[in-house]
Amino acid sequence: MIDDTGENKGVMTAEEALKMAKAAGLDLVETAAQATPPIVKITSFDKYRYETEKRLKKERIDQKQKGQEMKQIQISVREAKNDLEIKAKRANEFLERGDKVMVVMRMRGRERANKGFAREKLLEFLQTYITIEHKALSEPRFAGRGMNITIVKK
Repeated sequence: MIDDTGENKGVMTAEEALKMAKAAGLDLVETAAQATPPIVKITSFDKYRYETEKRLKKERIDQKQKGQEMKQIQISVREAKNDLEIKAKRANEFLERGDKVMVVMRMRGRERANKGFAREKLLEFLQTYITIEHKALSEPRFAGRGMNITIVKK
């Protein structure tokens, strides 16, 4: 049993714990029912419920944000090998952390007319430079000023 100041009072019967809670004018709340013996705490039930809901809400938000972090790597059709390696290194770091990575191939002017070549370069970049085992969430698609694909760690 834990009292209202957070001090451990040791193992006692339920009746004794209830008497102590009533004497303090607070509630007896069971915090860990699976433990042997169960852990109870003398506190206001409303305060305990509020803190529990607040903690659960924060965990849900953290869980959502963790899985939905989207990072973007921009490459070009004309980009040199060394530049591709540097950008692939960043993409590998993002994938290792568990982030989604959108690889965007920027195309200018007449480059947009040759979509087949751009698609091949984009897939070649993924196969050659991305060392982390990954999967594509969709096929490469032409959007805006270039072509993009989203990948995640397997």
